[in-house]
Amino acid sequence: MSATNTIPASLTDGGQGLLDSVSPTLTLQDDRAPNIIYHVPEQSHSQKSYSTGNSATTSGTDVLIVDWDGPDDPHNPKNWSDRRKWAAIIIMSLFTFISSVSSSMISPAAGQVGSAFGINNDVVLALTASIFVLAYAIGPLVLGPLSEIYGRSRVMQLANLWYLAWTIGCGFAQSESQLLAFRFLAGVGGSSPLSIGGGFVGDCWVPEERGKAVAIFSLAPLLGPVIGPITGAWIAQYSTWRWVFWSTSIVDAAIHIVGVFSLQETYAPVLLERKAEQMRRSMDAEKAPHREIRTVFEGQDRSWRTFMAQSLGRPFALFAHEPIVQLLGVYMAYLYGLLYLFLATIPSIFEGVYQQSVGIAGLHYIALGVGLTAACQINASTMDKIYVYFKTKNGRVAKPEFRLPAMVPGSLLLPIGCLIVGWTTEAQTHWIVPDIGIALVGAGIILSFQCIQTYIVDCFTLHAASALAAVSFLRSLAGFGFPLFAPTMYNALGFGKGDTILAVVAIVIGCPAPWILWYYGEQVRNGSRYAR
Repeated sequence: MSATNTIPASLTDGGQGLLDSVSPTLTLQDDRAPNIIYHVPEQSHSQKSYSTGNSATTSGTDVLIVDWDGPDDPHNPKNWSDRRKWAAIIIMSLFTFISSVSSSMISPAAGQVGSAFGINNDVVLALTASIFVLAYAIGPLVLGPLSEIYGRSRVMQLANLWYLAWTIGCGFAQSESQLLAFRFLAGVGGSSPLSIGGGFVGDCWVPEERGKAVAIFSLAPLLGPVIGPITGAWIAQYSTWRWVFWSTSIVDAAIHIVGVFSLQETYAPVLLERKAEQMRRSMDAEKAPHREIRTVFEGQDRSWRTFMAQSLGRPFALFAHEPIVQLLGVYMAYLYGLLYLFLATIPSIFEGVYQQSVGIAGLHYIALGVGLTAACQINASTMDKIYVYFKTKNGRVAKPEFRLPAMVPGSLLLPIGCLIVGWTTEAQTHWIVPDIGIALVGAGIILSFQCIQTYIVDCFTLHAASALAAVSFLRSLAGFGFPLFAPTMYNALGFGKGDTILAVVAIVIGCPAPWILWYYGEQVRNGSRYAR
C-alpha cells in the first residue's frame, strides 16, 4: 500500500520539485492553497501506511517526510512579513544594480583605455565593455542551478565576492588581454543576480502579489547600464579609467557587507533540508522510529552526482524542450540587445552629430532612464491589479497569461521610439526630440521585459532560476553582440535607415508574442514537463 501526504501550495510554489521516486497529483482548489498528494512508492505487500499531516511514514521502509508545519508556518518565506520580503528583494536589486552598472560604466572611458594600451580598433574597444555581458550568458547556466542545490543566499554572496575580486583586478590591469580576461571573469560572478533574483521573488510571493516585486526587481538590470555611462563619463573626464573599476568595487563592497547580515535564505528545499538535518541530529540513533528522514522535495536517490546532473542540465533541457522559453527568450534577447545597442550609440549621436562634450553627451542617458523608470512605476502599480481582474473574470482561476497585457503597449512603444530616434537624428532636429524617442525605447523595453520575466516565474516557479538562466543565456549573447555591429550598421546605412530596420524587426518579433501566448499559452503549458 502507499502512504499519502497533503502539502500546501505555499510550499510547492517555491521549491525544487520531486525526483522520479515520488509522483505528484495536482488538484487546484484556489491559487494560494492547491492540494498536492504525494505517493510514496510501494515497497512490499506487507507494509502498512498512514498519513501524519505534515509527514508521511511507511512501516518497513521507516521513512519520515519533512514538510512545513501547516500552511501558516512562519518559517515558510511566503508567510514572512512584507518588511522581511522587501528587505530580501531590495538587497537583491542592489546586487543586480551594481553589477549592471559595471557592464557599461567603462564605455565613456574607452578612449582612455585605447590610449593606455594602444588599441586602435573600434571593435576591440567595444569588446572591453561587452565582454562583461558575454559572461552574463555563461554564469547563470551554472549559478542558477547551483542556487537550487545550495540555496539562493549562499550562492549569491559567494558569486558576488568573485565579481568583486576581479573588478578590483580590472583596475590594476597592465595589458589589453588582462583587462579582457578580468572583465569576463568579473561578469561571471556579476551574472548571479540575473538568474537567482527571479528565484527569490518566486520563493517569497504568491502570484497575486508577485507582479510588483518582479517589476521593481527587473528595473535594476536595465537602469544600471543607464546610470553606469553617466557616472563613467564624469569619472573619465576628471580622473582615470582605473577609477571606473575601483569606484564600483567600493560600492559593491558596501552592498556585500549589508547583504551578509540582511540576505536570508528563501529557497524552500534548502530550508526544509536544514529542518530535516536538525531532526536527524536530535534523534536517538538506537531508539529512532525512522531510519531515514528526507524532505518532500527529495527522492530516494540522494547522491550528489545525480542531483548535480539533474540541476545543472535543467537550463539546457528547458531551452531545448520548452516553447515558452524559446519564444520569449528570443524576444527578450532582442530587447536586451537593443538596450545595449542604444547605450553604445548615444555617445555617437550626441558627440558626433550634435558635437557635445563627453560629460554633456553622457547626460542624455537620463532620457533612457526616465523612460525605464516611468514605465516601471506605472507597470508596478497596475500589473497585480490587472492579474487579479482577469483572475476574477475567469472564475477565480489564475493563469500566468494574465501577466501579458502590458506587453501590448510595450511592443508598440519600442518601434515608435526607434523610428523617432533614427530619423530625427538624421535630420539633426533639436536634441530634445531624439531624447523623447530614447525615452519611448526605454519604456517599451521595460514593459515587455517585466511581463516576460513575471510570466516565466509564474510558469516555472519550481525551477524559476533555471528557466531565467536559459533565457539569460540568449539575451546576454545579444547584449554582447549588438554593440559590436552597431558602428558598422550606422556607418553604412545612417541612423534613419538603421533604426528603421531595428523597428521592423521589433514589430515582427514582439507584436505577435503576447497574442500567441494569450491564446495558446495554456495549451503549451499543459504539455510541459516543467511549467506549473
